[in-house]
Amino acid sequence: MTLYPFIRLEGVSKSFTLHNQGSAVIPVMDGAGLEVAAGECVALTGESGAGKSTLMRMVYGNYLSQAGRIVIGDLDIVRAEPREILRLRRHTLGYVSQFLRVVPRVPTLEVVAEPLLAVGTPREAALHRARELLTRLNLPQRLWALSPTTFSGGEQQRVNIARGFAHAYPALLLDEPTASLDAANRDTVLTLIEEAKARGAAILGIFHDTQARARICDREVDVSAFTPRAA
Repeated sequence: MTLYPFIRLEGVSKSFTLHNQGSAVIPVMDGAGLEVAAGECVALTGESGAGKSTLMRMVYGNYLSQAGRIVIGDLDIVRAEPREILRLRRHTLGYVSQFLRVVPRVPTLEVVAEPLLAVGTPREAALHRARELLTRLNLPQRLWALSPTTFSGGEQQRVNIARGFAHAYPALLLDEPTASLDAANRDTVLTLIEEAKARGAAILGIFHDTQARARICDREVDVSAFTPRAA
């Protein structure tokens, strides 16, 4: 079976301008290119500072590439309108970051169900999926009615993972999804990733956990290869 790329980067470049330091320009990435097919998980590797997180943020549309194309499905987000990127994030591209960012005082169950409600899933079905994920990730039911802003780091991470996997996104970005998890919850997260691959999700991630990377990733892309060379 031929696999076609769902995430595609071509000639992507990025630099930052330090306006408080004489407008110095810091080149970060030049000519980056990669593809992720439906049902495939690709790991970004490279030393700290190589640009892994920067590349992920460009794919999500938080950073704008100065050159090249970043195509998710049939949308080039480098040239997309803000409303198109918001629609892409709602329906197509999920992002599990290392940090949970939610509105204070919203109950955990609602936080996890929100991505499903946003795409029109009936409320009871969305809440059922949220309960299922929180149960699988061993978050005690007594916490579901509380805001996750009060939780420990590990508990917040599990809420973030549940939220990221609630909707069946065709594409997923994962930033250290198993960091700081115990063995049981780590295995649950890896199983969730395997299930997402099995349904055809294209997954791009950063995995410092080498055993996790070996279990779920089909290929690795060393971001150091895209580091601009000194003149």
